[in-house]
Amino acid sequence: MGYAVVSCHVEQPLDDRCWSLLSALRARCPGGFRIAALLRPPHAEAGEDGERWLVRARTAAEHGPVGHHTHFVGPRHARPAEPGPQHAERVRREAEWLRSRGLELRLFCGGGWYMDEDVARVLAELGYADCTATSFRPGYLGPDAPRLELADPAWLLVGGDRLLALPSTHSLGMAARATLAGALPELVHVYFHDTDLLNPLRRLALAVTLRALSLRATPTDLDQLAAEVAAAAPEIPFSAACAP
Repeated sequence: MGYAVVSCHVEQPLDDRCWSLLSALRARCPGGFRIAALLRPPHAEAGEDGERWLVRARTAAEHGPVGHHTHFVGPRHARPAEPGPQHAERVRREAEWLRSRGLELRLFCGGGWYMDEDVARVLAELGYADCTATSFRPGYLGPDAPRLELADPAWLLVGGDRLLALPSTHSLGMAARATLAGALPELVHVYFHDTDLLNPLRRLALAVTLRALSLRATPTDLDQLAAEVAAAAPEIPFSAACAP
């Protein structure tokens, strides 16, 4: 039997309804999963309240792993249209803001699955483990959209450093179908979004899927996974993980 982890891309951390539903879900640990909350830091330029955000982030750390989820354009616009040095600068600026307020996060996921070498270099410098790689092409991305593709954890060699990649392998729908079919890889990383919880049917599907998944794979969490695979994960050039 393999292992499974679950993460939530928390895109609306200041939305009261989303936050309440996510907090309740994480406190219940459905299927025994400690769900990682990958939090989008506040966009001060959009008027978001940083102090209120910090209260929620510190509370989130009480119920499982917490990570950093960057929206490169705005609160509701995750993926940039073009590469540029400003994206790595944004990640560094957000990380410095988090750490200056006592939040030492160790997980990261780029919004809209965006990653470039400059961003990866910053993540490696920060000591993050990255969940931006996927084992499949997300349906809303065009066939030529730059992204990272990996099926298994690996160290990505970037500059003179390396970045631990913990790929996301299944959306909620994919996880439900694979669990039902019994067609699961050795490592399953299910992701969903906090906004999914606003839909009662998706909330039910998530709870049922995670309980079923726990019968077919051993639940763990992203912090534990990072610690356990770090020694054995192979090293590959960053370019080898780039798709298409």
